[in-house]
Amino acid sequence: MAELTLTGRERATLLELIDTTADARLLRRAYAILWLDDGELVTEVAEQLNVSRQSVYNWCERFTQRQALPLVQRLRDAGRAGRPATVQGIIDPLLDRVIDTNPRHWGYRTTVWTVPVLVQYLADHHQLLVSAQSVRLALARLKIHWKRPRHRLALRSATWQQAKGG
Repeated sequence: MAELTLTGRERATLLELIDTTADARLLRRAYAILWLDDGELVTEVAEQLNVSRQSVYNWCERFTQRQALPLVQRLRDAGRAGRPATVQGIIDPLLDRVIDTNPRHWGYRTTVWTVPVLVQYLADHHQLLVSAQSVRLALARLKIHWKRPRHRLALRSATWQQAKGG
């Protein structure tokens, strides 16, 4: 690893960042860069911040390679795409539109919408292959709740015969 040397302006900006940031990652990285500039060893810095030495090396390397960026951007992680939310914005209006209709109207042999029936509806009528969990999350976002019907037969009290005169 090359020797890390900060300019006066970089050092002042890092000290200001330490005073003002609420981001713990930026705070740790700023401290690491300052301590390395003060001449501390990578192993000591890693131990003080409770991270691996490799993390400190990575932060230092990224900081020195990104000279053209603003100082805060030099400390941040690179953008990560991750898995995009594929159906979140798509299925909400579709479910909202169909939830108040009768499933029989759409060709299903049931009188109430269930999650598996909604998954099948989206596949049949909109060619969307979604998971049951995606439908559950969409229903929660739409604040649609339903309960299974509770079929309770007439419960007789323990004294019903006395009430009838028997």
